Amino acid sequence: MVENAEQPAYPVGLRLSGRRVVVIGGGQVAQRRLPALIAAGADVTLVSPSATASVEAMAETGEIRWERRRYEDGDLADAWYVLVATTDPEANARASAEAERTRTWCVRSDDAEAATAWTPATGRIEGVTVAVLTGNDPRRSAAVRDAIVEGLRDGTLAAPQHRSRAPFVALVGGGPGDPDLITVRGRRLLAEADVVIADRLGPRDLLDELPPHVEVIDAAKIPYGRFMAQEAINNALIEHARQGKSVVRLKGGDPFVFGRGMEEAQALAEAGIPCTVVPGISSSISVPGAAGIPVTHRGVAHEFTVVSGHVAPDDPRSLVDWASLAKLRGTLVILMGVDKIGKIAEALVAHGKDPATPLALVQEGTTAAQRRVDATLATVAERVRAEDVRPPAVIVIGPVVREAPGRHRR
Repeated sequence: MVENAEQPAYPVGLRLSGRRVVVIGGGQVAQRRLPALIAAGADVTLVSPSATASVEAMAETGEIRWERRRYEDGDLADAWYVLVATTDPEANARASAEAERTRTWCVRSDDAEAATAWTPATGRIEGVTVAVLTGNDPRRSAAVRDAIVEGLRDGTLAAPQHRSRAPFVALVGGGPGDPDLITVRGRRLLAEADVVIADRLGPRDLLDELPPHVEVIDAAKIPYGRFMAQEAINNALIEHARQGKSVVRLKGGDPFVFGRGMEEAQALAEAGIPCTVVPGISSSISVPGAAGIPVTHRGVAHEFTVVSGHVAPDDPRSLVDWASLAKLRGTLVILMGVDKIGKIAEALVAHGKDPATPLALVQEGTTAAQRRVDATLATVAERVRAEDVRPPAVIVIGPVVREAPGRHRR
């Protein structure tokens, strides 16, 4: 029994790998607690005549041993830790009493004051475990835990590593432009960076949130000299990483969707520098969605194809099979194609696409400057000129352009 419940609990991290842990009761409490015990490597024995489907699955896969019966005196022999979580108050009291006699730390789900240990609200992220105890206020514990974990995830709570580290580069997809659409991992790595090499199309607002010591380099302004633009960027990544700095290459959209991320990853690999790729939300899907256009829709489009339009169809460097694309019935999404859309539309029509096929251009998608211009393949060249559509813009071609939220197909 706890002699003085007003005294704070002494926090400690239990190392339970290979050590016997007994769980009494197979209900919802056990279902929530068992995964962490299993992850800790504990040798778990469950004592309960019944269990939830999830707990039963843990037993079937061999993650725990299940004694399908009620608690009996002696079940806690040789246990290091016990969780008592049945709906039978008498059984809970007897198990708790045995734990007290055998000096086994015991958590009780029904009576925290009668327990000798409390389970903190815990969260884990990138090797950090956050554990919060607030006495008899578990909701407050969970709220504090969530705030800390979320802050570490999104970078608003910066906790950089201070031990020596090997050179490291992260290729981070920043998403379509709205700073809220970067992944939580990408935002956390930004908060830990020493150097950020950013593209023009990355989420620029996030750069203002970086600490003053972070060196921000505009990739468009790296001096190229005798190098090509991409080669100069590769060299900048390598040089900063070799100085022992944490480097983030912040790119718009996803690094591997027309982002030349693989070229950078290959250059880093050849230099022997570890690199991690953090996927980003591609503008090919997110920008149409932000403008109310689904790239697929039941009964309308069962496929979508994403192509680069930076090279015109009649350019010998083009790798796109425009003739095949013209035959598809689904959605065609074109990136980097605003200045070539006239020739692209002509090529699609020449290969059999209906000139009346609807089309939409979404400029500066997901940002405050977003706007949508609708046209058809026959009218798009003139519409782009009349509306002065400028990059960056995502072009969506197909019947999904006519769809709108609220319309349903059966």
